[in-house]
Amino acid sequence: MSQPLLPDLLQPGLRLVFCGTAASKKSAELKAYYAKPGNKFWPTLYQVGITPTQFLPDQYHRLLALSIGLTDLCKHHAGTDAQIPPDAFDVALFVEKIRHYQPSMVAFTSKNAARIVLGKQPDYGLQIATIGQTRLFVLPSPSGLATRFFDIAVWRALASEIHTYRGVDLGCRSPKIA
Repeated sequence: MSQPLLPDLLQPGLRLVFCGTAASKKSAELKAYYAKPGNKFWPTLYQVGITPTQFLPDQYHRLLALSIGLTDLCKHHAGTDAQIPPDAFDVALFVEKIRHYQPSMVAFTSKNAARIVLGKQPDYGLQIATIGQTRLFVLPSPSGLATRFFDIAVWRALASEIHTYRGVDLGCRSPKIA
């Protein structure tokens, strides 16, 4: 099998892993997660207090130092969700990775990514379903194509959730609650 367009950023015991559907064509070209102009991923992580500074897409590897990882459901195609063949999403491999690395939480960066894994249309926020001990959280997409659905309050809820998980300060800045 060919090399993935973007390598997973995973290691055992992460507190949070973000999971999207697939890399955008710009992200695949630049070999950097959430690199398409207009994507709100990196500014939002900083704005809600998950990262201490606003990273640039090519600095994605710095997330590991914050116990945060990245992956996608489709590793070999790039584009919008509508451009990805339905059989290109490898749910079994994703679940295998999560069971292996056992992060505290996976945050899907769109309802579509969560729907593909959960097999049903989810609501935003913390889910009842888990993968092993890994909790699941659904976020509105930060893609510029999904601006009308974007709601930073859900991202703030994620920041609050990971910041206070089991009453332990996990090292992220306190989110700005509006």
